[in-house]
Amino acid sequence: MSHLGIDIGGTKVALRLERSGAAVGAPPQETRFTWPSEGGAAADLEALASALAALRRPPGDPVTAVGVALPAAVDAEGRVRGWPNRPAWQGLDVRRRLSALLPGAQVRIADDGDLAALAEARVAGCRDLVHFGVGTGIGGGMVLDGVMRPGTARGSCEVGHVVVDRSGGARCDCGRHGCVQALASGRATLRRAARALGRPVDFNELRQAWTGREKWAVETVTAGASALAAAAVSLAELVHPEVITVGGGFAAGLPGYVAEVADHVGALRRPAGPSPEVRAAALGALSSLDGAVLLARGTGTGAVTPGAA
Repeated sequence: MSHLGIDIGGTKVALRLERSGAAVGAPPQETRFTWPSEGGAAADLEALASALAALRRPPGDPVTAVGVALPAAVDAEGRVRGWPNRPAWQGLDVRRRLSALLPGAQVRIADDGDLAALAEARVAGCRDLVHFGVGTGIGGGMVLDGVMRPGTARGSCEVGHVVVDRSGGARCDCGRHGCVQALASGRATLRRAARALGRPVDFNELRQAWTGREKWAVETVTAGASALAAAAVSLAELVHPEVITVGGGFAAGLPGYVAEVADHVGALRRPAGPSPEVRAAALGALSSLDGAVLLARGTGTGAVTPGAA
């Protein structure tokens, strides 16, 4: 059986095809492309169809199952309910469109953060794990007893929307105040830095100042790391993970950021409470794509058996 993973992002798409007839040890086929700048959903789907056709040359075994990592709100039928990064996808039936492009393949769709958590848990050899992806926003998910939770049929695990501040602070993109995303994401941290200096600050300047331990940068980054730790400790009290991983482009780009989060987790935890290991994510930008392939295989997802709707 051939399995296909698709990691759909707001600007880029990555695909990986594992052919059942490939020689032992042969690497999977991969490709990446950037969404067209114009043309809306129709142009996007045309670009995706072209990438799929190119990936499958020369023609081989039919694709049996497809796993799709998607950072959009999707209903149980596979229809997009909302995606701020690509508003033209509103109402798009992703499962039906992919089924038309890949006849006979079972199409499974899940949140990209949930799938990143699944992939991180697999590479860590850990059955109970919470993952945070700290980038422009904050995504992530959890794996309990080796299975992605809450599971593909019951929505995603929105770790970025754990409320950690009830003082009426920063407003989140979701419209609520106090979400960890509104305090610890890359966008939120750069906004806080700009307020501290009274002018715009880009990531490179923040990273250099953080590395140089300049006071404004340390205070700015530490505030976000502390908020992320509060979310991590709260989730740990509920699900008792063995490991908490912290990844994403923003976190990976700041040397010592994960250690800072770990220090705050240690300071916040109860003496007799859960004590998960906090570590840097291992897969980086590949985590969601790796998770999408696992979803296609039905590995660690609680997925229905092949052939089901």
